[in-house]
Amino acid sequence: MTKAIRGAVQFAADDKEKIKDRVQFLLERLLDENSLAESEIISLFFSTTNDLKSINPAAALRAGGRFADTPLFCAQEPDTEGAMPRVIRVLITCEHEMDKKDLIHIYLDGAEKLRPDLN
Repeated sequence: MTKAIRGAVQFAADDKEKIKDRVQFLLERLLDENSLAESEIISLFFSTTNDLKSINPAAALRAGGRFADTPLFCAQEPDTEGAMPRVIRVLITCEHEMDKKDLIHIYLDGAEKLRPDLN
């Protein structure tokens, strides 16, 4: 069955190497926590706040040498007043047998405040 899994990470600064590291870590955690294989992923949709410009999250993820055959897409979050700064969000669309209620969504490094109901 098709499922959607969410995650996000916040950054202290726009640091290219830190973004690479934390985006790759976030995806590893999402896969591990949900017992999800890369082959089960249909696509990944990333969004970023407009204050992260050093690297886009798709390039950051692929820098780790994985997800070469997975469609990746990036967009910019609306610049709204009071929005959390320096955040990358991800939406994984996948084929997975886990019940929707059992899926684990991961929010890291301050992004937990975006969805306290999921943490």
